[in-house]
Amino acid sequence: MARFFADTRPLSIPAYRRVFLGQGTAVVGMMITAVTVPVQLYELTRSSLAVGLSGVVGLIPVVVFGLYGGAVADAVDRRKLVLVSSAVSWVVTLALLTQSIADVRSPVLILGLVAVQSGSFAVSASGRGAILPLLVPAELVPAANALSYTVSTLSQVLGPLLAGVLVQLPGGFAYAYATDAVLFTASLYATARLPSFAVADRIGRPGLKSIVEGLRFLGGNPVLMMSFAVDIAAMVLATPEALFPQAAATRFDGGVGPLYSAIAAGSILAGLLSGWIGGVRRQGVALTLAVVVWSAAVAVAGFAHSLWVAVGLLVVAGAADFVSAVYRQAILQTFVPDRLRGRLQGVFTVVVNGGPRLGDLRAGFMAAATTFTLAWSGAALLCIAVVLVAAVCVRPFWRYDTREHQLAESSA
Repeated sequence: MARFFADTRPLSIPAYRRVFLGQGTAVVGMMITAVTVPVQLYELTRSSLAVGLSGVVGLIPVVVFGLYGGAVADAVDRRKLVLVSSAVSWVVTLALLTQSIADVRSPVLILGLVAVQSGSFAVSASGRGAILPLLVPAELVPAANALSYTVSTLSQVLGPLLAGVLVQLPGGFAYAYATDAVLFTASLYATARLPSFAVADRIGRPGLKSIVEGLRFLGGNPVLMMSFAVDIAAMVLATPEALFPQAAATRFDGGVGPLYSAIAAGSILAGLLSGWIGGVRRQGVALTLAVVVWSAAVAVAGFAHSLWVAVGLLVVAGAADFVSAVYRQAILQTFVPDRLRGRLQGVFTVVVNGGPRLGDLRAGFMAAATTFTLAWSGAALLCIAVVLVAAVCVRPFWRYDTREHQLAESSA
């Protein structure tokens, strides 16, 4: 039974335990702000275009600072980098709180603050991902990632629920931003308590040259390249969320809330039952199968005419997505040498944040140009074929064994 439920051994390590708790509270606050900003923008402008711009404004800094922040993470003490970038995010939250209390009513100011916060988030995410393998032994990296993803997913559910309550109060925007600011202090405290880390790449200099070096390493390693490729395929071809409003309106007579919450519920369930994840050695095969299950569940859900059948299938999809996310991160953190880990974590940050947005664009375009079913299920079925063929053809990825890799690294 201990192997069936979540593997909690990483929580016995004090540094990881503080990061785990700090991350959980910080994500709750981050999601409160992520909901509050578009609500406030819509109240100020009565324009969905302004709300949509917040997503675009947030994506561009993630791409730029995700790559550059990863290069910086390899050239400095990662603890200091995460602490400084997190402090910038905290200051931006205080600025959002101030503009709300002062009733500035400036959409441009809010969008500018969103851009700054997105950039600082990208830098801190690159640093955090590179730090985790330094806190726990290599054999516990999958379990640590499973715990981190579980608490993050749970926080992503709780944050919007709490935001929904706060923004309805008189002066609710200020209460929401203040709550985020208070919760984020836990993350700052956890980061401040981390030990200092030696510079991973002492001859490296943050810049285009070092970013290109990381991209060359990625392109020259089929195991790592395929772990990114299957993620992009899963997000671009099989992400259905942009179609949820149409599904609720035309097929399920409402019920958009359960559709949006189903994938997160599946991820939480998988996290609670994730004790087996760390025992899997053939992580390339496991990642491929997880993406296939994700895509298959999404594809079948697209044919469902019962809301609760669709929700049940999306729960299965969310559980598979959790498994694939854990293995993607674990492969990156254990396969990449420490001196390049920040740079590859930066690429990972860009992929994770950009893939779903491209998936939403793909789904919306296909639904407008073809049919709803083809946009939802047809693309997901295509994803299964693409991922299976690619994974089997790239033999190093398909045969990748974590134990053999660790033995090879220790003897090198």
